[in-house]
Amino acid sequence: MDPGYIAETSRHLEKQNELLWETYRSMSHELQKLQVEEEMLMRKFYEVMSAHGLTKKKDANSFLDELLEKKNDTMEDFSHQQSQEAVDQTSSDEEQ
Repeated sequence: MDPGYIAETSRHLEKQNELLWETYRSMSHELQKLQVEEEMLMRKFYEVMSAHGLTKKKDANSFLDELLEKKNDTMEDFSHQQSQEAVDQTSSDEEQ
């Protein structure tokens, strides 16, 4: 292979790596902000439900824990489904 081509490819890959890390950091920051917002909304939701007498006699933390657990279970199911679809797609691509 041509050394110039290798050097150019290497620079391109390094730039792509930097861009990917920058995107990762940005998305991680946005995820943290959304998680904080989600918790605030869940606390407000609990307050509203409590005001209307729609919650059992539990404290806000246990109520939020239950909601988060249900949300996490749903996200895990979704993530597993997405992973399986990716594997299926890869398998079908390889067969062709």
